[in-house]
Amino acid sequence: MDTKELRNLIKMIIESDITEFEMEEGDKKVTIRRFAQPAVQSAPAGTFCPPPPVPASSPGSVAQSSSTPMGASETAVAKEEAGEKLEEIKSPIVGTFYRAPSPDSEPYVEVGSVVEKGQILCIVEAMKLMNEIEADFKCRIKEVLKENSQPVEYGEVLFLVERL
Repeated sequence: MDTKELRNLIKMIIESDITEFEMEEGDKKVTIRRFAQPAVQSAPAGTFCPPPPVPASSPGSVAQSSSTPMGASETAVAKEEAGEKLEEIKSPIVGTFYRAPSPDSEPYVEVGSVVEKGQILCIVEAMKLMNEIEADFKCRIKEVLKENSQPVEYGEVLFLVERL
């Protein structure tokens, strides 16, 4: 089993409800166990954004703020209101986000970079495996939402992009 097959296997297990998986191929054996997460989970530091204070005299503001999606960045909302349609690129796995292949290297992408379908955007390290996150379509990077070496959760938004 090569690294790509192992990555795909881990991704499949993370995305499913499987808690334990075991496979033997010749003299090699792979066992993967997921531990159940507690029912109540505290959010990572820095993820809680309280709603902005709304003056009592402006009921229109309340309706506007309630239409804003939870967790959306203010920049994304402002750009969307200005007519710019942004899409999210999310982490397919839980791990550690890296913008570059090594600490001394330049980041894979910067804000404003135009990337082709299949181009590497970042790496998410999971269980000592470096998972390259690729663009699913040609796009322009509008915002990088994670810092280097920052932990990320499954489905957490990494980039805001404009489809080209």
